Amino acid sequence: MRFTPQFLDELRARLSVSEVVGKRVKLKKAGREWKGLSPFQQEKTPSFYVNDQKGFYHDFSSGKHGDIITFVMETDGLPFAEAVERLASMAGLPLPAVTPDAARHEQRRKSLHDVMDLAAKFFAETLASRLGAKARGYLADRAISPATQLQFRIGYAPPPPERFALKEHLGKLGVSVDDMVETGLLVAGDGIPVPYDRFRDRVMFPITDLRGRVIAFGGRALEKEVAAKYLNSPETPLFHKGDNLYNHQTARAAAHNGAPLVVVEGYVDVIAMVTAGFSGTVAPLGTALTESQLALLWKMADEPILCFDGDKAGQKAAYRAADLALPFLSPGKSLRFALLPEGQDPDDLVRSGGRGAIEEVIAAARPLADMIWSRELEGGNFATPERRAALEARIKELSNGIRDEVVRRYYRQDLAERLQRTFAPEGGRGGFAGRGNFRSGSQGRPFQPRGGGQTNRFGGQGRRGGPVPLSIPSGPYQAASPQLAASPIMKGQRSAISRREALILQILINHPWLLHEHLEEVAALELAHPEAHKLRAAIIAAFANDHHHSPDPSEQAEKMRSDIEKGGFSQLLQRVENGITTQAVWGAREGAARDDVLSTWHQLVALHRQWHSLLRELKDAELALGEDPSEANMAWLRDVKARIGEVDGTEALIEGFGELSGRLQKSV
Repeated sequence: MRFTPQFLDELRARLSVSEVVGKRVKLKKAGREWKGLSPFQQEKTPSFYVNDQKGFYHDFSSGKHGDIITFVMETDGLPFAEAVERLASMAGLPLPAVTPDAARHEQRRKSLHDVMDLAAKFFAETLASRLGAKARGYLADRAISPATQLQFRIGYAPPPPERFALKEHLGKLGVSVDDMVETGLLVAGDGIPVPYDRFRDRVMFPITDLRGRVIAFGGRALEKEVAAKYLNSPETPLFHKGDNLYNHQTARAAAHNGAPLVVVEGYVDVIAMVTAGFSGTVAPLGTALTESQLALLWKMADEPILCFDGDKAGQKAAYRAADLALPFLSPGKSLRFALLPEGQDPDDLVRSGGRGAIEEVIAAARPLADMIWSRELEGGNFATPERRAALEARIKELSNGIRDEVVRRYYRQDLAERLQRTFAPEGGRGGFAGRGNFRSGSQGRPFQPRGGGQTNRFGGQGRRGGPVPLSIPSGPYQAASPQLAASPIMKGQRSAISRREALILQILINHPWLLHEHLEEVAALELAHPEAHKLRAAIIAAFANDHHHSPDPSEQAEKMRSDIEKGGFSQLLQRVENGITTQAVWGAREGAARDDVLSTWHQLVALHRQWHSLLRELKDAELALGEDPSEANMAWLRDVKARIGEVDGTEALIEGFGELSGRLQKSV
């Protein structure tokens, strides 16, 4: 580990959060904290808070939270190590010394980077010389302007009979043959008495790392007779083909600033896309997408768009990428697929239709689940029950390969519903996972096929012999359980604020001092009702005012309530109080002892979190029972409902204990 916990603690101690954040956000003092407009999204009212004492920032508009390192990573799109290095420079803190071996290794890498930079300059100079006329013609034919050539540092490797042009040039600059061989610039080995230039008569595309340093080259042949149209550098100490992306550095910054992350197949395609305004475009390096490259993409965007050529090869590449990604899907992390018109690649489309043509293709990108489903049905005939059963077994096998349990469950549900929509007859659900709680539409009817007049390509028949087309569900999943359907999470704004949420808000209004120690906890609470969200935001905003730090708890509560009412939340405050149907829990009321308040707060928060967790588990159990009506799933559902009942009982006990505590306090 290069950065020890002690070093990171020293870094945080030297730099206050407000100092680092203040370079990007205009901050205003608000009591013990600072506040400003969110740097993560547009807003008119400040909801971004910095607390130097606790060493963190919290953005209520986006939910983002962290320390100085996290802030630099989030705002500048930097990996951890680079963020730490930047902050250390700001703090004047020397970076930790590395071991002698590591230092020698790092120095060696630096010298090899220098060699690659010299080679890139040589190729660029050759492109601009008399020898580069043919290469300049090739680039002009593809509308790659001189300015774009400079931007991407495009060059040219001299044509035959030259075999030692680069070798001789670098040799004059003091670069050893061993270094040229180690960086892959020369071909050497047994049976090769004299190492020679690897790249000849090729347009050269430098490949850079995330710091913009040249680590490899891709060379495009100008003659058709050569064995390989594209030739990449071999594996070297600087370059591992499957761990890098072309245009990675630029695309990372663009994606961080909101540009779509698009993956195309080649160097020229990337350049064409960037020229058209899609700066967040990358390409794998001469191979199919790898696991490492997929991980790099997901670090930049939740749903990268894979844009493949509109031919059979492009479709196969899309299917391979889908199969690669499937096991690694996680909540929020997936892929989308944009297929180009047949016979065209991004370079062709940009030159013929410009940015608008690409935008249309990107807008029509399909989710990964669609690609999987299309691939399984492509060219198949499912006229018999056995063939349909084989299809069901195949898609179950695919979904079982997803490692994340939650994503796997939703894929099973989605694919089961597609089967049902595709094959179910008009009068019933058919035999494909249509049992249990899979419902659609306002009446909970099964998905029905729509008519037409001919046999479809699946070999099935719809109503009156018509085709059974693939359709999209007309409504969301509906819970069969009245208990879940009646919950505030499902009913949302139509319901009243729950008693528990009302008590949580009431205790914060009556005891604002809780926010000094529990601000992060309050911000992270999962509130079901939209009005509860609004009132929480108003409470936090009022708390940030200086005058709420009065030592008198009753004065704090009075001023908190006054600020909330001045903010226009009087009616909302009244609705919260109306949501508390009992005499209220003593610890949530004004005048309660500090220990009672803290005890009540911890109990309310624990119950609240448990309740939300159980509601999510209830929905999962109902989905599982709908997919597989087994005794085990039925037992799971009963167990969840029983535990929900226990939580309700515990709430009643807390209220009873709270009322008793109140009477005892008054009697004393």
